[in-house]
Amino acid sequence: QVQLVESGGGSVQPGGSLRLSCAASGFPFSSYAMSWYRQAPGKERELVARMSNLGVTIYADAAKGRFTISRDNAQNAVYLQMNSLIPDDTGVYYCYTSLLGSRYWGQGTQVTVSS
Repeated sequence: QVQLVESGGGSVQPGGSLRLSCAASGFPFSSYAMSWYRQAPGKERELVARMSNLGVTIYADAAKGRFTISRDNAQNAVYLQMNSLIPDDTGVYYCYTSLLGSRYWGQGTQVTVSS
């Protein structure tokens, strides 16, 4: 059974940093791409960053230069380091993977950036 469990969200002031973690289980983690999405209040869920099984990364324009996705295949974990946070980064952040045509999401972790 595929499970994705996020952690690390919280409230932070503008300019601050957070590191999100996603613990994965139930599938051969090192063989699959992993992604972070976010959903801001009243908006659609959007891709933030993706890392392929080979380590190739893609970032949304809003994340470039501020966020870094990484993975630890030994720990079956993917991370999102978020620096220089701004209020527009507020939302629920989700870990995501797709296996054999099926899509899997974590439960999400709330990130709030506010002064």
